[in-house]
Amino acid sequence: MARRDWHTRRVVWLKVALPLVALAVLSTLFLLADRIDPDDALSTAEVDVAGLAREPRITAPTYAGTTRDGAALTLSAEAAQLETETIPSLVERLTLRLDTPDGATTEVSAGQAQLDPETREVILSGGVVATTSTGYRVATAELVSQLDLSSLRSRARVTATGPAGSLEAGAMTLTQDADDPAAYLLVFNQGVRLVYQPGG
Repeated sequence: MARRDWHTRRVVWLKVALPLVALAVLSTLFLLADRIDPDDALSTAEVDVAGLAREPRITAPTYAGTTRDGAALTLSAEAAQLETETIPSLVERLTLRLDTPDGATTEVSAGQAQLDPETREVILSGGVVATTSTGYRVATAELVSQLDLSSLRSRARVTATGPAGSLEAGAMTLTQDADDPAAYLLVFNQGVRLVYQPGG
């Protein structure tokens, strides 16, 4: 009988003591843990909340569509500032890809671009470089693309390298051939200077 009473008293004691020990351990952890200063967190934050409110931005926007002549047009950018809630006005680090029905591909990269919703034009600037699947690489200061038509045209002088060599020209266009709608023409004009490299 005495042994049973001793066992009962020990169980009761443990029921009281163990929770107290656990509470003491938790209290010690909280006391020793590093405390977070909210002011320190705010001082190192790099998000400009006021700037985001003044100039709404979207990150990594993309656009994919088909032009009237059947080409696939894709636009992707690092960021875009919104002119309204839905229309971006300034795009940063834009990449444009045009896949025409004849199987050719043209890719254009630019530091920035301006979108004009009225004319449905994209005006690329800031180190514009265009490369074609036919082997041409074209650099210019400014290039205009249509959103609803397969059309690229420069607004400044261009320098290019291609199968025939290197060249400079006052302007460049990539458009659908008026005589053969299934073909597309890359044309350099306005004072073309070609350095021919046989077998290049």
